[in-house]
Amino acid sequence: MGRPVNVGVVGCGAISAQYFQTIDRLPQLRLVAVADLDLDRAREAVRPYAGVDVVSVADLLADPRVDVVLNLTIPAAHAEIALQAIAAGKDVYCEKPLAATAEDAGRMLRAAGEAGVRVGCAPDTVLGTGTQTARKAIDDGLIGRPVAATATMMTPGHERWHPNPDFYYVPGGGPLLDMGPYYVTSLVTLLGPVTTVIGAASRTRAKRTIGSGPRRGEDIPVTVDTHVTGVLVHDSGALSTLVMSFDAAATKAPNIEVHGEAGSLVVPDPNRFDGSVLLSQVGEQGWRELPVSAGYAEGGRGVGLADFTATPAGEEPRTSGSLAYHVLDVMESLLASAGSGTAVSITSTCERPSPVLLQPGG
Repeated sequence: MGRPVNVGVVGCGAISAQYFQTIDRLPQLRLVAVADLDLDRAREAVRPYAGVDVVSVADLLADPRVDVVLNLTIPAAHAEIALQAIAAGKDVYCEKPLAATAEDAGRMLRAAGEAGVRVGCAPDTVLGTGTQTARKAIDDGLIGRPVAATATMMTPGHERWHPNPDFYYVPGGGPLLDMGPYYVTSLVTLLGPVTTVIGAASRTRAKRTIGSGPRRGEDIPVTVDTHVTGVLVHDSGALSTLVMSFDAAATKAPNIEVHGEAGSLVVPDPNRFDGSVLLSQVGEQGWRELPVSAGYAEGGRGVGLADFTATPAGEEPRTSGSLAYHVLDVMESLLASAGSGTAVSITSTCERPSPVLLQPGG
């Protein structure tokens, strides 16, 4: 098996705990160092894990033990940290989105290519049994030729529960760039890359009130659109309708549905690794649940990092930087279309990620 891949983490915010738990139980990964602007927060985050060094970002990037840098900073800092890691000769795996802008993401990928290192990116939930079982159903022809999909995420907004939600309401945030990566990555995994988008967007109010933590009751400004909708035209010809909103109380719409000439699928929440996949074929009454047939079982955040590091040189990782760049390009183009009122052609593309055979996820 060889030695584990040594991981250095930059950013010890709320999401880091899930990554640390997964890394701790995967024998192919080993957490060796963490860095954060708040060293006390970093120390507290790794307190359950023995032998993890808490260091500065510069020291982490200079550490010869670190094979891959896991970038868990806020989106606005993704490119800066990734470029520093690339310059240090490290592979980089980022939390989603790949960067705050497609321009920054492109700089990262070009720098990585020149340095001979690899870039990967979340979300890795698409590698779980939910999305992968749906992917296998499509590949096995259970719904015939796919023709359409719907993807819906509607909530009142993250300020209700997040103690520091500011970054959700500045450029690089909003419902599309925050939650859209889960949905668009799933749609690309299921239906392939996107060639054209057309969108519309709105903003219901200029400020939001924090609902929890020490800043409860504090108002924060909103500088991005908080309801985004549009149509994605896939290279295959399938049409996906996307709705991402921080302006709704609730919805009963399925997270994702995929419709083909011979049947329809209900795909579980792409923000989860598991969930039931439902199938209804032409001529059937109602829905039937498909058995789990693909994906990492009982996966957690960090499975994509393990998959990324295990991908042989010369092969495209399932959670590749090129996939994340295409997803970011699609989302930015959807916002540009919403601003202009015209369709926007997508200049990037990517490989449809390879499927995941059913296997333990750690």
